[in-house]
Amino acid sequence: MNNIVHVRVRPFGKVYRYLNNLGIELKKGDFVVVEGDFGLTLGYVLKTSSDTENSFKPVMRKATQEDMEAFQKNLSLEKEAWNFCLQRINERQLPMKLLVVESALDRKRIIFYFTAEGRIDFRELVKDLAAKFKTRIEMRQIGVRDEAKFLGGIGVCGFETCCKTFISFFKPISLKMAKDQEIVLNVSKLSGVCGRLKCCLRHEYYDEAEDTVDEEIIAQEEKEPEIKKLSFIIKEAEELIDESSGGKDESK
Repeated sequence: MNNIVHVRVRPFGKVYRYLNNLGIELKKGDFVVVEGDFGLTLGYVLKTSSDTENSFKPVMRKATQEDMEAFQKNLSLEKEAWNFCLQRINERQLPMKLLVVESALDRKRIIFYFTAEGRIDFRELVKDLAAKFKTRIEMRQIGVRDEAKFLGGIGVCGFETCCKTFISFFKPISLKMAKDQEIVLNVSKLSGVCGRLKCCLRHEYYDEAEDTVDEEIIAQEEKEPEIKKLSFIIKEAEELIDESSGGKDESK
């Protein structure tokens, strides 16, 4: 029986390896409860493998009916928290854009993700949220690439943006990549919907698009900078995983 499960806790986010010591076989498509970077969360098994390494965090349990019901209830909590937070942001006239809200499966923590041009003093906002929801509140500021990744869009190529469809995390991109490909250095034409250099410049430069997913399988102790709404995890989507190549072990 394969003892390692590759779990994605956010759609198009990084893939984490967990140790399956439950004594039951887990397969692709199973939902499991794992310990994420902000508490217990629901994860989606992409594939399984074998490894002699046993230092990975264990899978807590295969998701039960109670877990799935709790997840569904959290969707309502996330919506309520989003509406309340947006109301308080407007009332306090804070220069920030609320993007998404996530709740831990056990509701011990609620995370609010936002974008802003600079640093924001949101201490009073956190007090409002803590008083309302009686749990730990975290505010996380993310970048414009992550915002585009969440919102999605259509690129100049006519296709949906790469970050929305298959990119799990962002790697450095430079004008040198465009220059080496003999592309006219017109920044406006080289910029994506996020206003930054297009991700495809790197894919075509390194010819790495085929290996993107497998290279992003990491150890679960690493933090994930890209933010996706956990509530989308139950939506059906074809996972771009190459079953034949297997994930590379890139624990750092």
